[in-house]
Amino acid sequence: MALEQIELSSALDYGGLAVMLGNVSLWRSFLPMCPSRRQRRLLQAMIFGRILFPCAKLALVEEARGTLLAAACGLCQQSETFDEDDLYEAMDGLNGRWVPIEKKLYTEAFPQGVSLVLYDLTSVYFEGRGPQGLGAYGFSRDHREDRPQILLAVATDTEGVPIHLEVLRGNRADTTTLHGLLASLKRRFGIQQAIFVFDNGMSSTLNLESMRKEDLHFVTRLSAATLREVIAQLPQNPQPQLWDRTKLIELTLEGNRYVIAGGEHRQQRDLARRRARLEKAESELKRLAAIRRKKTNPQKLASQVGRTLQRLKAHKYLQYWVNEQGQLQYQKNEELIQTEQSLDGLYLLHTSLEPTQCAKEQVLGNYKNLLAVEDAFCQLKSYLEVRPVFHWRPDRVRNHVRLCFIAYWLCARLGNEWRAKGEKGEVQRLLRQLQAIRVGTLKIAGQDSKRLLTQIPPELNTLLGRLGLLPLSAQPPAWAEV
Repeated sequence: MALEQIELSSALDYGGLAVMLGNVSLWRSFLPMCPSRRQRRLLQAMIFGRILFPCAKLALVEEARGTLLAAACGLCQQSETFDEDDLYEAMDGLNGRWVPIEKKLYTEAFPQGVSLVLYDLTSVYFEGRGPQGLGAYGFSRDHREDRPQILLAVATDTEGVPIHLEVLRGNRADTTTLHGLLASLKRRFGIQQAIFVFDNGMSSTLNLESMRKEDLHFVTRLSAATLREVIAQLPQNPQPQLWDRTKLIELTLEGNRYVIAGGEHRQQRDLARRRARLEKAESELKRLAAIRRKKTNPQKLASQVGRTLQRLKAHKYLQYWVNEQGQLQYQKNEELIQTEQSLDGLYLLHTSLEPTQCAKEQVLGNYKNLLAVEDAFCQLKSYLEVRPVFHWRPDRVRNHVRLCFIAYWLCARLGNEWRAKGEKGEVQRLLRQLQAIRVGTLKIAGQDSKRLLTQIPPELNTLLGRLGLLPLSAQPPAWAEV
């Protein structure tokens, strides 16, 4: 047969998608909860698309059309064409079904339950007005106080596998979110005995007392002001230990157990941060003092200085006033600076656990596990691109975040499996590297003959071997023959 009658065409992404589909026990956990077969396919396509090429719903329609993603989800037939409205309709199908889906995910991931729950908050802002009743102006973790936002409350285990997600109004106070979380975890998942770890934003006296009454244990961090108060109550003799940032100090005051922790790296970081703020503040105050004014309004000038120092987070370090000649004067609050410097690198942990239940080293270890939640937020915001959010209905905003939650749940489960095999790379990055493995159609005399895998690069072949995924590259599976 003439060589010109043979060609390889229609190469399509395969590698990362094959890995996702190869883990049947993971992605099928929630599908039976969805309303119809077609909606299940569309939701599956949106979740896989969120992992492999996160984009808006309209872009997903264009990206997925004619690809193996559409074929794998049963959306490649002419009768199964879909558009943006179909994706929205499938998202709407999650309304009223999220609780059983989340229960199923929890049962799948934690058949023995959990003994330690990590909880934290982050914010996601909108470029426009945001959904009415949900988007609101509040404290922004993204430093975008000029944008309405929502809060994401996420609970995970120590490995970063998510347990529960709540989408909250953007101006909710951190302290008001914990009680609802505890109620949901107890009612929805039956979590009655666990250690809850959270940051100082949720550690109000009311919350901690409520947890004690319900016999729930906690590990939390308290504010720097509370640290100063606790240290002030110590006798003078033990205090020199505070200069050694490598040791943990455990103490009990008025029936409360505290652990003071720190580190030399944190000490240098705190020192450098304060110096940088002071330098910027003094430079700005010198500039304001040097401005020539025909007539000085002391109240207006002092207000301007106050706003400037608040913006630079240096208000507490400097005292300022306007003298009788209308000149701006200022000086450092040396006493406060010295007090802070003596505590640089230290932070205060508070726990309801007795020393016999949890040693001070484990208290610190439990708190450091919060990094797993921060990693979850990083994954949601960067790899899975939970923002920008292109929805304005509150239910669709929630469902968009829920799809991102399921996508992260899948990646976290895969990450645990791969770490057990010695692979520590980010799952999303590795899956996208594997997308270099493609499937092509062999055509003979203009007619489709069969599908073939393109040549796999050596480095990816090594990765597949390490992860035990070589069978996926042996030949295209049935779903890739569509």
